Amino acid sequence: MKTKQEIAAAIEEIKTRGAWQTAVKTYALELLEEMGGEFSAAKILNGAENWHAYSYGGCSLIYDADIAKRLCSPSELKRKKGGELAPNARESWLDCQARALSKAARLIARHA
Repeated sequence: MKTKQEIAAAIEEIKTRGAWQTAVKTYALELLEEMGGEFSAAKILNGAENWHAYSYGGCSLIYDADIAKRLCSPSELKRKKGGELAPNARESWLDCQARALSKAARLIARHA
């Protein structure tokens, strides 16, 4: 098992293309920072049942504008009026954040 520092270093080296990949990488590094000790799915969820509960429970960003700013490219952010408009017809910004957090957790697990 790798240390948190080794996992973080491996994730930081990943080249990202696009706002989504950059956001997932940022979420992964934040999750690692918040997690104490060794990596485990239970620890990374911080007591939440799943990523949806984690996102809606306020364990990460809570304002639509902040989430949109992290997840969107500048042109997409402008189209979504800085987070005032929903990201798509099926999701809220908190749902999108939950999806990104789930991908971030898988990224951490892959490098652990």
